[in-house]
Amino acid sequence: MSGTVRLTTAQALVRYLTGLSSATGVGGANAPLIGGVFAIFGHGNVAGMGEALYAHREHLPTFRAHNEQAMAHAAIAYAKAHMRRRMLACTTSIGPGATNLVTAAALAHVNRLPVLLLPGDVFVSRAPDPVLQQIEDFQDASVSANDCLRPVSRYFDRIIAPEQLLTALPRAISVLTDPAMCGPVTLALPQDVQTAAYHFPEDFFAPVTVCFDGPVPIEAELAVAVRLLRMAKRPLIIAGGGVLYGLASAALTHFADTHGVPVAETQAGKGALPWDHPLQMGAIGVTGSPAANTMAGDSDLVLSIGTRLQDFTTGSHALFAQAKRINLNVNTFDALKWRATMLRADAKLGLEALSAALGGWRADAAWQSKATAAAAGWRGEVDRITGTREFALPYEGEVIGAVQRSAHDSFARDIVVGAAGSLPAELHKLWRTAVPGGYHVEYGYSCMGYEIAGGLGVKMARPECEVIVMVGDGSYLMLNSEIATSLMLGLKLIIVVLDNRGFACINRLQQACGGEPFNNLLDGCEQDKHDAPHIDFAAHARSLGAAAENVAGIVALEAAMGRARAATGTYVVCIETDPDRTTEEGGCWWDVAVPEVSDREPVRRARIAYEAAKRTQKP
Repeated sequence: MSGTVRLTTAQALVRYLTGLSSATGVGGANAPLIGGVFAIFGHGNVAGMGEALYAHREHLPTFRAHNEQAMAHAAIAYAKAHMRRRMLACTTSIGPGATNLVTAAALAHVNRLPVLLLPGDVFVSRAPDPVLQQIEDFQDASVSANDCLRPVSRYFDRIIAPEQLLTALPRAISVLTDPAMCGPVTLALPQDVQTAAYHFPEDFFAPVTVCFDGPVPIEAELAVAVRLLRMAKRPLIIAGGGVLYGLASAALTHFADTHGVPVAETQAGKGALPWDHPLQMGAIGVTGSPAANTMAGDSDLVLSIGTRLQDFTTGSHALFAQAKRINLNVNTFDALKWRATMLRADAKLGLEALSAALGGWRADAAWQSKATAAAAGWRGEVDRITGTREFALPYEGEVIGAVQRSAHDSFARDIVVGAAGSLPAELHKLWRTAVPGGYHVEYGYSCMGYEIAGGLGVKMARPECEVIVMVGDGSYLMLNSEIATSLMLGLKLIIVVLDNRGFACINRLQQACGGEPFNNLLDGCEQDKHDAPHIDFAAHARSLGAAAENVAGIVALEAAMGRARAATGTYVVCIETDPDRTTEEGGCWWDVAVPEVSDREPVRRARIAYEAAKRTQKP
């Protein structure tokens, strides 16, 4: 047939992906949109996708991981490190390979991050039904394990005929690259359909460059936002991940300088403004600095930019409930939150339009002075908290200080990666970054196990940087296998394991809610006559091929960090830390429900405090 090429579904899919490039907006050069494919092969994808990937391996590299959830985490981190302008795909077999993707897909969905998931699926023909690993639904024969991915995908399709790729693939790419709809895409690939052939139009594979232009503000919405800002005396900006993804850091800095508006940052937005900017208030919310949270509590207007306003940011709708609210966001769903005034636009274009319309307007002079004093005071406190202090056991804040001092005051090349437990709160408050992307903490889904795999994805995206993974012992034990992958790919990570003997963060929360400490720290868990295990994390990491050592105390940690920085391969440093101490400065109320009825007095007292705090909450 003229103008067509006969390919299998898998061959056509892979060829299409190789033809996509990204107008990255960084350095002016284009790059492949899909940087490669993570694959763990099984009977559901090895013959179809495996053969297709092998044929294109020089243009679309295939990477083998050790766990499907981990490889998807790495892919998500890769996209985040590229500010959503490049991404990876992941292919698995049917059954457990596919369902292992569900947690990672949920993480990507919550955090608005693109990843293309290509799980194998059962036979469409049903000729060998049921096949190995097939989920049999007694009411719906069309259901497979992949249907678990539907609620955690922004776009889901099951390809039951090769020609469906002609519509499914452009739709998938449009979702992956849309600033508002961005998130995980799942294309389920039945194994018989993967290998079935079709005469595809040649022009379907013509090279395509994806551009990332965001929407401009709607004039009517812009006018309302400008009017509200002009009336404000004590405005505060909350910078979210959308500032980074919109490449709007320079626009944010210009807006803050021009109009004298202080800036606080969410977990996803940290790094949008340099840590030492005079109007940088630091972290906002439950994990926030005292400077940011005090300003939020005193503000009369909050301009939230590119944030989904989760409860850690808003103090469960209590932190800045007194203020008027403007939400600048590309996504209407997020722009509507907490009954705010909407300004639907790209972060950069929205800030530029706001600044132009505001002209010479500035926040009240006393407010600016208060902000700069609070910011300077907090920077001094960070110096004190992260300084070298002698305790029987250090805690996360002191470890963070040692890690940053090992960079000899040059933070530009370091990217810190974290995810769950005590570390996100401490890193959010205390880590200093001067560049967008220097802080990479997943806290929308607070997913234990993301850290090491995420560090791998960041290193794939930013090989010139020193990627430092900071992870607790509990999270390390959940998912550590990609240490081996980092060595296989020659991608060096520095991994700092903080061993506080269990789930210390939740142990503290348990007690704050009136509960007895139980089933969180290893020594407080059900066990036989033997003591709880003492795990040698360095020995474990060495068994995976990494260089590793255990250290005691901050001075030893700093010395070990020097050795880790000098190493050529992945290096793991483990240090015992205090499960009870935290940074007391900052923070705000978080709505964690306390039992209304209990026979224990500590719980009853916690309930009284909870009800009092609830009265400050404004839905």
